[in-house]
Amino acid sequence: MRGMRETVITEPAVPPAQGEADHLSLALANSAIAMPGGHTLDLLGTPAQANHWLTERGLAPADAGMREMCASQLRSLREQIRSLFASRTAGLPALPAAISAINDAMTRVPTAPLLQWDDSTGPYRATPHPTTAIVEHAMATLAADAADLLTGPDAQRLTACGSPPCNRYLLRHGRRHWCSTRCGDRARAARAYARRTKPETT
Repeated sequence: MRGMRETVITEPAVPPAQGEADHLSLALANSAIAMPGGHTLDLLGTPAQANHWLTERGLAPADAGMREMCASQLRSLREQIRSLFASRTAGLPALPAAISAINDAMTRVPTAPLLQWDDSTGPYRATPHPTTAIVEHAMATLAADAADLLTGPDAQRLTACGSPPCNRYLLRHGRRHWCSTRCGDRARAARAYARRTKPETT
């Protein structure tokens, strides 16, 4: 129905993980948050949420008019980046499809208006659909950042949060393996509970 606007759910009060301020790809990887109780909070779940996420990070105007196809492409890139981060932190080979997705995102953005041809008026040059172009530029930026993170000095600090069920990644500072104080508190509480309930050995 025209005239109705999709409500944008603002981002939750989950503090950014260590490193997100320096690496947008880390923020993208962490935009689907596993919550206690088996729930997942997806900050890119709807076109409006995806638009809001990009706007908050200076990657798209607030009125970009995001459609589901574009939001779906962004979510797909997130999964490929998460796959590469998982491979890097586990010391495993990367999936070729994930590498291809990153390279494709970096190289898909045209650097000039492309040649078009209209049957009645002939040749002309034009940029792609504005919203599509905005999303592709954003994805190219995010993919390039992921490539920089994986090949730069920060790659040694990339790790997964050590507090289940959290699925976020962070850049480790010292021995800290938690993405937030909340996760650190939960991990310490779980360890304390395990010690209290451990059966006595005689």
